[in-house]
Amino acid sequence: MPGRNSMRRIKESLRLHCEAGLSQTEISRSLNLGRSTVQEYLRRFESLQLSWPNISGLSDAEFEVLFYPQKPAALCRKSIDYVYLNRELRRTGVTLQLLWQEYRKEQTDGYGYSQFCWLYRAWQKGLKPYLRQSYKGGDIVFIDYSGKKAQIVDRKTGEIKPMELFVLVWGASNFIYAEAQVSQGLENWIMGHVRGFEYGGCVPHKAVPDNLKSGVDKACYYDPDINHTYQQLSEHYGFAVLPARPRRPKDKAKVEVAVQIVQRWILARLRNRIFHTIEALNAAIRQLLEEVNTRVMKRLGMSRKALFEQVDKPNARSLPDQPFVFQEWLRKSISTDHHVDIFKHYYSVPTVFYKNRSVDVRVSATIVEIFGSNKERLATHARSHKPYGYTTNPDHMPERQKSLACLEPAKCIEKARHIGPNTEKLVTAILTSKPFPQQGIRPSFGIFRLGHDFGYEALEKAAEVAVAYHFLRVNQVRDVLRSRLYERWRQTEERSTVINTDNVRGQDYFSGRAAV
Repeated sequence: MPGRNSMRRIKESLRLHCEAGLSQTEISRSLNLGRSTVQEYLRRFESLQLSWPNISGLSDAEFEVLFYPQKPAALCRKSIDYVYLNRELRRTGVTLQLLWQEYRKEQTDGYGYSQFCWLYRAWQKGLKPYLRQSYKGGDIVFIDYSGKKAQIVDRKTGEIKPMELFVLVWGASNFIYAEAQVSQGLENWIMGHVRGFEYGGCVPHKAVPDNLKSGVDKACYYDPDINHTYQQLSEHYGFAVLPARPRRPKDKAKVEVAVQIVQRWILARLRNRIFHTIEALNAAIRQLLEEVNTRVMKRLGMSRKALFEQVDKPNARSLPDQPFVFQEWLRKSISTDHHVDIFKHYYSVPTVFYKNRSVDVRVSATIVEIFGSNKERLATHARSHKPYGYTTNPDHMPERQKSLACLEPAKCIEKARHIGPNTEKLVTAILTSKPFPQQGIRPSFGIFRLGHDFGYEALEKAAEVAVAYHFLRVNQVRDVLRSRLYERWRQTEERSTVINTDNVRGQDYFSGRAAV
């Protein structure tokens, strides 16, 4: 249908023809129009049996309706359900051509394929920017943390503690999951995915995270290194990890908008409420999250949850029978005493593998597994949370160490005896505090080194304080020597000793049995 400028030219053509009596050629020259165009205007004017005096006073819009009346077939052509097309295109395998064929079966006099596609694209431009990208149902999710944080207040101290806000959104339906977390640490990041998948009841085929350290060990524009535990999570659930490119927020525009929705519709509504535990905070977030997902989206005429149930969930992967168990991977070195330091606790490995030096360690809540360079399992231990303790398998000890297990500790005691009785007591206490005496040999050498650095006389005095206060760590004894605590401690002991007892009243005095 012609536009407003065309209406003015049509009216001017009719005026020149009816009032001025110009020919078609003269009109075309005057208005710079093609002669066939002027001829078509006049032909339509006559076929509609219009009168110039009756139409000369009409506005352009009124004249357009009169000069180009809509036919019933044209009205029928406009009955395209764009919302339905937009929703169906998110299903796997559905194309515009398939939808057009279905449309023409219902409306045989409807639009042709090219006009059908053009009208849909024109309608699509009116959608919000975050809906312009089209994603297949069940195909992809986007994950990120919110810049704005929730808060909890310590009930005892009143300290305000910021909480991270984890957000996961499905690409096709915009279905959102959110929860508060203590930090962006690896365990919170991994278990946020697990709980997000359980919330939806299914697993996507792809996940697009940001390049935070918990998910990506080394960010790269082309080939990022995925965190080992995150890779295990993806293998367990069967989805591919496709990190967003560094400094390319458009790669995860969906979750950027989802974070904004969570901030406006959840955090803003909780701003005046006080929470003392993260559990209470998450319960409130979950309640408001349900409202966000069940609210009808005006443009699409459906809620996020309803769209998720129709589009994403049927095309997504099913949850595995067993949920993912969090396990952290570490890269460690074997020390000279064939133990590996894992979170300040020491676990043994067979001495024959000492030459490997570097090992991979998998740590779960209950088990510690140590792997060699060829991925062979070197040792398995029950996890211990005792700081600076030792977990040693006797079979891991070398034969020489087994045969000299009693001799070498005895040598340490003998050497300590030459320094002084207090040093002997300290070394003996260190050796007996270990599950295996040979585990106290290195700390004993550390004590002897302190004697070399600070003097053996000072060590003997410091050992007396260490034994009295049960200071069995090398660093503790070093602090005593550096601060010369043994001098002040001796002075305090002397001042606290009562020498004159003549004027001291005992229990007999207070019981009434004392002599008058």
